[in-house]
Amino acid sequence: MPHSRRTILAATLGLAALATRSAAASPAIVTEGGGADAGEAFAARTLDGLTLSGRLYGDPAHPEILLIHGLGQSRLSWERQTGSALTQRFRVVTYDFRGHGDSDKPDDIAAYADGGRWADDVAAVIAASGLRRPVLVGWSLGGFAIGHYLARHGQAKIAGVNLVNAVTRLAPELLTATARDYAIRLASPDLGVRTQAIEGFLAVCFAKPPAPEAFRRMLVFNGMVPRAVQQGIVRMASEGLDQAFAATARLLVTYGAKDALTSRPMSQRVLALNAAARLSLYEDAGHTPFYEEPERFNAELAAFAAG
Repeated sequence: MPHSRRTILAATLGLAALATRSAAASPAIVTEGGGADAGEAFAARTLDGLTLSGRLYGDPAHPEILLIHGLGQSRLSWERQTGSALTQRFRVVTYDFRGHGDSDKPDDIAAYADGGRWADDVAAVIAASGLRRPVLVGWSLGGFAIGHYLARHGQAKIAGVNLVNAVTRLAPELLTATARDYAIRLASPDLGVRTQAIEGFLAVCFAKPPAPEAFRRMLVFNGMVPRAVQQGIVRMASEGLDQAFAATARLLVTYGAKDALTSRPMSQRVLALNAAARLSLYEDAGHTPFYEEPERFNAELAAFAAG
């Protein structure tokens, strides 16, 4: 893929990062309370030796949901789900991608360029968290990671998939002009250029802006993503994902119609691949319908996960 196209694709798959070092090197579970990151902490070990950080919420006997965030974000992206009544009815699990949040952050671009590694990470999280058969919820790049998981591991160990403004294929024509413009600036080697671009990029992720305090915290998330992640993601292939989505037995496609980053065909194409897939359209939401309209999103997710 030409360098310019890689640059265009690099920063278009979600919000950017909360990046600190990994907190735990073993899968021990400890209870934490208070704040947006309340829950039981766990760690998953990847096949290539990284430690991924996650949180567990709710009764382990309940039906299960695994929430998978977008590029550059963290498990904190789902605070309007983990802080809701969903955790009273479901076992809810979140984790930080490799290179994100409290998970390990190798400097090697190759650590992020292979979709198989992202797929195996999902499998490692399912195993380490003790999930039996969860519904996978993938926002933006999270949907792309789920596609790779399905292509590599199949659907025997999952109960369904909810794609949320998901990247279903890395293709410039499925991204908006706004996304392509910001991608160039966010991938710049010049720190000053990237810093100036971050605030504008974050703002266009929402049709309904977050409160100022929340937005400031998200700016911190965005500003700390390692460049190696951005450089590696664009090298990931899309081969096999269409077949995987087509074969998924239970598939809910959620799309915020005012998304300024991914085009509607990015999500709607999945409906053409899978006749059993159902679309839930959020006319007034942007790239983050789960954050902008959490009551509706949580109710629809609960109904899907319970079914």
